[in-house]
Amino acid sequence: MQYLHLDTPVSPLRQRLIDDMNMRRFSRETQRNYLRDIGRLATFLGRSPDTATADDLRRFQIEQQEDGVPVPTMNSIVSALRFFFTQTLDRPDLARRLVRLAHPRNLPVVLSRDEVARLLNATTCLKHQAALSVAYGAGLRVAEVSMLKVADVDSERMLLRVERGKGGRYRNAMLSEDLLTLLRQWWKVGRQQGVMHRDGWLFPGQHAMKPISTRQLYRIVVEAAQAADIAKRVGPHTLRHSFATHLLEDGTDIRIIQVLLGHAKLNSTALYAKVATKTVRTVTSPLDKLGLFKPEEASPDG
Repeated sequence: MQYLHLDTPVSPLRQRLIDDMNMRRFSRETQRNYLRDIGRLATFLGRSPDTATADDLRRFQIEQQEDGVPVPTMNSIVSALRFFFTQTLDRPDLARRLVRLAHPRNLPVVLSRDEVARLLNATTCLKHQAALSVAYGAGLRVAEVSMLKVADVDSERMLLRVERGKGGRYRNAMLSEDLLTLLRQWWKVGRQQGVMHRDGWLFPGQHAMKPISTRQLYRIVVEAAQAADIAKRVGPHTLRHSFATHLLEDGTDIRIIQVLLGHAKLNSTALYAKVATKTVRTVTSPLDKLGLFKPEEASPDG
């Protein structure tokens, strides 16, 4: 995996931070975000972030709040700074001074099965259809789809090896028969086009030596949704949400779904129970079991 390498010269502190992130196999996107967020603190201080005091961190977070920085952004900055102070500086006492804010999670947008089918059929080429089918059929994050290699398709065990998951974690995702058939079709076409190689990317970008970008995958989903006349606001993650919700509605145990999604915590997966409308409809209300209110029978004559 190619990790983030910055142009020289690089300060010893910055290089140490990069080395710490590389050692933990952080994705390129995560590394960029952490460097940016730690840079916010340095800009606020007007000096190196390793000189920050507990009072500096308090004033920094108060200013962020007063400036109207969204709560999710503030929490992302906290994650970056906690890593910096705990792992790079060995100052867990400062990391504990950083406050994460609670915020209500919006319910995810979920497509119906018919909408998913329409969206996949509205793609403009086989590569795009295969990439979006992986996102829905295996429940992968957009960055995970982007970073798949041909060798990650394990047709013997019917698994997709996800080596670059969130937080650098490895896991196995499901590979269905229909998805394998589609990927084999794409392999054949990609070989004919000269862009597919056995040791290469499953979904090459504009240059075969680089993977398709997450930004391009986002555009593909948006354009397919528009072509399919889907009014909902969708992105690649919508397909992952739909994967989880449809499995839950089909009666799949939520802990199995947790493993398939690669969630570290069950409460992340439990969010889908709130949008699984089919599951709600199949539950019998305790009021109905009382039998107090029977529907009136129609009279014989009308």
